[in-house]
Amino acid sequence: MAETKSKKTFYWGTGRRKTSVARVRICEGTGNISINKKTLEVYLTEEKDRQFVLGPIILADMVKRLDVIVTTKGGGISGQAGAISQGVARALKAMFGLTEAEQPTAPEEEGAPLTLAKKLRDSGFLTRDGRMKERKKYGRKGARKSFQFSKR
Repeated sequence: MAETKSKKTFYWGTGRRKTSVARVRICEGTGNISINKKTLEVYLTEEKDRQFVLGPIILADMVKRLDVIVTTKGGGISGQAGAISQGVARALKAMFGLTEAEQPTAPEEEGAPLTLAKKLRDSGFLTRDGRMKERKKYGRKGARKSFQFSKR
């Protein structure tokens, strides 16, 4: 007899950094990370970018238990790595974090266990890095540089 396949539950997260946008899907699996249909090592050649992407997964202790599928576009490689990191953190928050209505309203006591969403927030993975390129202004050479001023 053929076994029936159980349907996987995917959790979505969207990350942004500079002009890069990453759409992230996570589900329970064997630890495969696919970025634009390539493996993590092939797509991100620098170790710092790989560690930035793996940061939220390592924080959640889910390295070999999650499959991550990413579609990213725009910007450069480091900007895309930052966007993927935020997307993974948001997807993990959707997977394990409590919603605002379910969270206790009482202040946290000493020794109370931290939720995953709080850990991700404190580590800076859920915060969007808002630094972007400044636009060019009219009458100027670039965003700030202007042409040489001549008094006479």
